[in-house]
Amino acid sequence: MNDDLRKDIRKFALQNAFEHEGQTQDKIVLSKILGTKPEYRTKVKEIIGDISEIVASINQISIEDQRKEIEENFPEILKPKEKIVQREGLPPLEGAIQGKVVTRFPPEPNGYPHIGHGKAAIINSEYAKMYGGKCILRMDDTNPEAERMEYHAAIKVGLDWLGVKFDVIKNTSDDMELFYEKGMELINSGKAYICTCKRDTISKNRRERRACKCSLGDIKQNNQGWKKMFEKFKPGEAIVRFRGDMKSDNAVMRDPVLFRIIDEKHYTLGEKYRVWPSYDFAVAIEDSNDGITHAFRSKEFELRKDLINEILDSLGMRKPYQDFFSRLEFKGMPISKRILKPLIEEGKVSWYDDPRLPTLEALRRRGIKAEAIKKFILSLGLTKANTLAPFDALESFNRKFVDADSIRLFMVQKPKKLHVNNIPFSSVEIPNHPVKDMGKRTIEIDGDFLISEEDAQNLKEGSRLRLLGLGNVAIKTINNELEGDFVENGDISNIQKIHWVPQKNLHSIKILVPNQLFINDEFNENSLEEFEAYVEPHYLKLKEGEEIQFVRFGYCRKDSQNQAIFTHK
Repeated sequence: MNDDLRKDIRKFALQNAFEHEGQTQDKIVLSKILGTKPEYRTKVKEIIGDISEIVASINQISIEDQRKEIEENFPEILKPKEKIVQREGLPPLEGAIQGKVVTRFPPEPNGYPHIGHGKAAIINSEYAKMYGGKCILRMDDTNPEAERMEYHAAIKVGLDWLGVKFDVIKNTSDDMELFYEKGMELINSGKAYICTCKRDTISKNRRERRACKCSLGDIKQNNQGWKKMFEKFKPGEAIVRFRGDMKSDNAVMRDPVLFRIIDEKHYTLGEKYRVWPSYDFAVAIEDSNDGITHAFRSKEFELRKDLINEILDSLGMRKPYQDFFSRLEFKGMPISKRILKPLIEEGKVSWYDDPRLPTLEALRRRGIKAEAIKKFILSLGLTKANTLAPFDALESFNRKFVDADSIRLFMVQKPKKLHVNNIPFSSVEIPNHPVKDMGKRTIEIDGDFLISEEDAQNLKEGSRLRLLGLGNVAIKTINNELEGDFVENGDISNIQKIHWVPQKNLHSIKILVPNQLFINDEFNENSLEEFEAYVEPHYLKLKEGEEIQFVRFGYCRKDSQNQAIFTHK
């Protein structure tokens, strides 16, 4: 053991002993060392003896002597720690009353849920929890052209996996009759009108801030037009528009659409309705009617705030407090359906659970924990600044969750055969985790092993290596296959320590390694690597979905008996 490591062990042991009436424990000091020096996580057996020796020596001296040594060698331990006031959770809500806050998450079932949906769901759910209020899941299902039951179900599955709980679950389409009632109210008050202009004309007028002739129609004409939308007009021939302000600098306010005709079968309601509310109209009515106190949307909807308020003022309805947050994307992992759908159609990615994607299904399959996603999202707060995070920002949160519970297994890629003579036992017991008690596994051996080509390249005749968890080997021959003799004792401080798998009962798997999907807006043809690997037989006993740390490689999730997916280092 090097002097720097011994010094760190003594420092941690002294600090912990001094803070706990003069006594410390091996496990506490080991945990501290592994937390600050992760490179020793594969060398626990090699350092635990020295830790025990140092801990024993410190436990034998008085607190006064411990303090004296700290003052002489580690005075920083005794410096008063600066108190950092940390606020847990999200920032306080404006106008929030304990027990009265009602939030909602209104996803449209027109695609598979992604990390952006996760952010919105978690923020709304956490605020409701924070104030002892309610959170509503409201499927925004009023565009039958784009929405499907498949997506509806995928959203529910994704939210269940994230652990987001809702007090009420409903569909926007549950309130179609209410939308019609409020639409008629706006028409009869002169705040809405039927427009039969062509789409190009409407767009041109809005650009030029000019009202069309349809806006001059009286209430009787608009009522007749409203009736025709249900019985006569075809899709695209008529819409209902809100009488906003065609001169407004905010283009959203230039007489936006409230209702349009869609002759597509709805995935739950069939052909019951053909006149459907726009998103802006539906969300305004629903938020007010559902008692939403605080409505959160991503930043691209901020310009719609004035319209929502104007619609509700025109109807004399209660207005919720509205706030906005940035969209969440990872660098090189777009969330847009416009980009992802063609990748699937062209076969560039396999499906929405492809581990290169930012969908919730893909993140789960890759081995990202729901708890890590939640912690990561809450760490970002409620900022409006664009959040284009590097994926390793999420990885750092995930590592804390997977490290404690991931079984350690040996895995070899690009194998080289090694035969070891004179091994005095036919099996070896290896702990499943270096710190946590996760039991042990037995590996049967017969002297024939596989080691990685990379490790084999460093060996010479007469050199020694240590097979982790097994023992030392003196190399005799280096040809296509390596041969060596088992060595009972000897100094192990400076010899190469490597992982291995027994040729007896080994299991072959494929490991998928996802990389960044897009580089400089171009699809990365090398975004998914795969290689053949050989693992110890215990892999077959693990459940599908279990997280593994392959020693000296990284964390992987068992995808099937014959495939694992690399999560991260």
